[in-house]
Amino acid sequence: MSASPRRALLRAAVGVVVGSTLLTGCAVTLIDGDGSPASGIAGDVTPEEFPIAGASDGDVDRIARNALADLNTYWDEQFPPTFDQDFTPLAGGYYSVDPADVDPAQYPNGQIGCGEPPESVEDNAFYCSASGDYPNGDAIQYDRAFLDELAFGDGSSEGYGRFIPALVMAHEFGHAVQGRVGYPFQASIAIETQADCFAGTWTRWVADGNAPHNTIRPAELDDVLRGYLLLRDPVGTGLNEGEAHGSYFDRVSAFQQGFDDGPTACRDEFGQDRPYTQGEFSDADIATGGNAPYEQTVDLFAPDGFAEFFQAALDQLGEEFQAPTLEPFEGEAPECGGEQPETDLVYCPDDRTVAFDQTDLTEPVYASEAGGDYAVMTAIGIPYGLAVRDQLGLSTDDEDAIRSAVCLVGAFTAGVLNGQSTVLSISPGDADESVSFLLEYSDDPEVLADSGLTGFQLVDVFRSGVFEGLAACDIGA
Repeated sequence: MSASPRRALLRAAVGVVVGSTLLTGCAVTLIDGDGSPASGIAGDVTPEEFPIAGASDGDVDRIARNALADLNTYWDEQFPPTFDQDFTPLAGGYYSVDPADVDPAQYPNGQIGCGEPPESVEDNAFYCSASGDYPNGDAIQYDRAFLDELAFGDGSSEGYGRFIPALVMAHEFGHAVQGRVGYPFQASIAIETQADCFAGTWTRWVADGNAPHNTIRPAELDDVLRGYLLLRDPVGTGLNEGEAHGSYFDRVSAFQQGFDDGPTACRDEFGQDRPYTQGEFSDADIATGGNAPYEQTVDLFAPDGFAEFFQAALDQLGEEFQAPTLEPFEGEAPECGGEQPETDLVYCPDDRTVAFDQTDLTEPVYASEAGGDYAVMTAIGIPYGLAVRDQLGLSTDDEDAIRSAVCLVGAFTAGVLNGQSTVLSISPGDADESVSFLLEYSDDPEVLADSGLTGFQLVDVFRSGVFEGLAACDIGA
């Protein structure tokens, strides 16, 4: 984040991509219940029913096999109504590899898809298209040791849950879909995020209880989004780089769009006019890492930036905006209505004060690995959004209020990206910080006061604010 002026919301430009790999280096209704474990009620596909060359009997291969079997079922059902043609199964097959323990005899002619050596998939997964003069085309291959670490951790850190290998299969299967119907247009970031969207459509089908061999619990959707943090491009990667996959926000947004809106949205909404937040660092961003100083963030950008935006927003509604007072505190919130608030983020309607705990929240968030200046803006923006709702005579203390406030932060973000702010501009990675903050603190009652919303739901309403603006935020706009 830095001082204005700033360019408009980035658009994808045309580039050419030959192959696809997973890595380089409005509210949603969730299903009820606990779901069942991957090896439980749903039932596992046997190796005889669904062969994967080189597969072991470990958890990752079992999860991948179940996912791939259900992906075939899903796309066999969805392909005709979505693309007006039948789905054809992958001709080249599926390949599991442990690069540290390769037995060439397990693979046809010692090769995986595209005639590649098994070791070529190390720390990755990829789809190999059927075009070109090479063996084993139209195939999916993956490094099972890498996926095991992503899912279950490496001993020194926790993983991102049992559904991550299934998510990776769904993404690569999205490329197989593209290989049959064509790519949205020849830019890597559009191809990759459309595959994320296709993965989201399948995940919704699983969440709705339609999959014979897979389940996902509502809480696991948060882990799915957290996993995308590892799958994003490094912050500051150029939009037009040959293998660009998208920022954290870009990839999560595409996945959630598929989850919410289904395969026709994935088919139709990844053209050349789709906006992306990914972009190269400016010289100023390189010097600062894309972060404004903490003091400038809380003393200038938050009060002046929010006031400017919401004054213009309420002008559209025929209301004169009275900006709330921003008040940082150290551990103990100022009294509100004779009571002592117990949360780190406070909106007090009695004196129209937005208060935030610097010691326990905003300073640690600013300094955290996935945080920074815009994570702080996101935090302060939530009670600020409640102040906006209060001025409009709307509720400030229920689930709908939190949804609306988070959506308003998204609408503010879009406004800044589109150059509507004279106070600040958004740097590459800032929207990623919003996603990280919402996932990290969604279930922390000291921050969001038992909102009852999952991180997945909060990110989804933030995304709605970014793409749909104030109209999505339930304030009568």
